[in-house]
Amino acid sequence: MKPAKRSSTTVNARRRHAGFTLLEVLIAILIFAIGILGIIGLQAVSIKEAAGAEYRSMAALQANDIIGRMWASDRTAATLQGNFASPGGTVYQSWLSAVEASGLPGVSTNLPTVTFTTVAGGGATPVSGSLATVTIFWQAPGDTAAHSYVALAQLK
Repeated sequence: MKPAKRSSTTVNARRRHAGFTLLEVLIAILIFAIGILGIIGLQAVSIKEAAGAEYRSMAALQANDIIGRMWASDRTAATLQGNFASPGGTVYQSWLSAVEASGLPGVSTNLPTVTFTTVAGGGATPVSGSLATVTIFWQAPGDTAAHSYVALAQLK
């Protein structure tokens, strides 16, 4: 048996479809490349956010460190002010060295602050206390502005 001859219209139709297949493959590669670039962008944002979370954790640990030192000391207003207030407190100076050694970026140019406010007591035993405000600043590489972490503690 002899194979049937193909008509010229069938051959021309196949040639036209062959060009469309190549175009479809190129479009599929383009869509795939855009998807890969999107995934790479998400990975970059994820890394940046993880670093930001690490810096916030470090700042929180350092703030809790000085607040813990305040609770362990004599909590009278004069003692707290003399030992812990920035920039001249004696305990503040040693704590500042620990903060600078912690690895928080930019903490040397944006020094942390510790301030105190007197809070009036209330109730049956009106003992006034102190409200300590600890603010730690850092600036990650590539950031244009400094970030801050603020911790408040009421000491009586």
